[in-house]
Amino acid sequence: MKSILVPALLLAFSLASAGQSEPSAIPAPVPMTLPLTVDQLVAEALQANPEIRAAVRRLSLAQLKTGTARSLEDPMLMVRDWATPLRKPWDLNQAQVMVSLQQTFVSRDKRDMRARISSDDANTASIDVETVRQQVAAEVRKACVDLARNAGEMVLHDRQAALLKEAYEAALAQYSAAKVPQADVLRAQMAITRLGEHMIELDQERDDARARLNALLGRRPGEPIDVAGGYAAPSAIPSIEELERLAIENRPELTSLRRQITKSQDEGLLTRLATKPDFTAALGYMLMPTGSFARSAYMAELTINLPRLNRDRHDGEAHQADAASDVARAELEARTSSVFLEVRQAQIEVLAAQRRVRLYRETLLPQAEASFQASTAAYRNNRGDFLSLIDSQNLLLDIETAAYKAQAAADAGVAMLERTIGAPLAHEQGTERKSK
Repeated sequence: MKSILVPALLLAFSLASAGQSEPSAIPAPVPMTLPLTVDQLVAEALQANPEIRAAVRRLSLAQLKTGTARSLEDPMLMVRDWATPLRKPWDLNQAQVMVSLQQTFVSRDKRDMRARISSDDANTASIDVETVRQQVAAEVRKACVDLARNAGEMVLHDRQAALLKEAYEAALAQYSAAKVPQADVLRAQMAITRLGEHMIELDQERDDARARLNALLGRRPGEPIDVAGGYAAPSAIPSIEELERLAIENRPELTSLRRQITKSQDEGLLTRLATKPDFTAALGYMLMPTGSFARSAYMAELTINLPRLNRDRHDGEAHQADAASDVARAELEARTSSVFLEVRQAQIEVLAAQRRVRLYRETLLPQAEASFQASTAAYRNNRGDFLSLIDSQNLLLDIETAAYKAQAAADAGVAMLERTIGAPLAHEQGTERKSK
């Protein structure tokens, strides 16, 4: 009697443990939301992202400054009282009082050059906006890739849970028939627990990707969000020469540095125009003391600065502007080299990820699936042990998970490659991979 009771209690314990563990493999319900496509999410981010909005405001400020660059300095109003007797300082009839208005006139060439420099600043701010827009778009696509990979792994998790449930039921049947030891049932239970731990990790990754995506969209991080649509593979990864050409033409940072060279050259021209004199004209009315030949008089004044007498200073400023142009050219060369490195590294990462995807899909996955099916059939027919079955199941899970991660790395690598060249790649039609 005792020998029958112990296995029965162990079997009941195993069934109860399985009943407690299986619900952990079911994802927690999330609030229902209307799924958005990747393009819709990118469009929303380009409109609502806080960093883009800040860059747009900086651009608006730079454009406003352009409108005032040609303006003259403020006119000056002067009121002067002199020759007032100290014995009667209140007797203005004995003083000379003058009211004058003066204006400094700067040459049109200088004002036009100031406007050009201000326009250069506005162009740089516009390029900065495009830089932030490209960066945000790439981050949105990466977050969508993470959500798509997460959704795929959840589907894989459910499929593996179903397969493991079949193996668990087979182990219980074999154990009930006294054909296998209780350790097989416990191993199945441990595998179910491992899947539950995997589900917790997937939930964490999904919530993190949603929080990042919400932040990019200017939403609260905790808002529910789902992605619908697909990720089309590029028709082909261009050669490194073609990618470098695209980066030179489209990378905003390189365009900004080229604009900086132009601005430095304009500033050099402005410093050389500073050797041209400016004129200040003044016209005033004078009230002469009582008893003067004429009580009313006027005053006209013309003032001119003499910059050529301070030639050393202006020559030094011109040399500084030339040096700034040289610095900008050196920075452009250095940044171009850095961009080329980024492009090459992104290309290498994409090509390597695509090779891993092909390896998993064409070789490893078929072999792992065949091994798992063979182990399942052998165990059911008492020609294999349960440990081999669990090992083959774990191997299949690891390879399928790695395949999803490799595919996500390829998709994310394409997004970053497009970011490094500043332009989208040509994508194939009809090759979409569905996300959640």
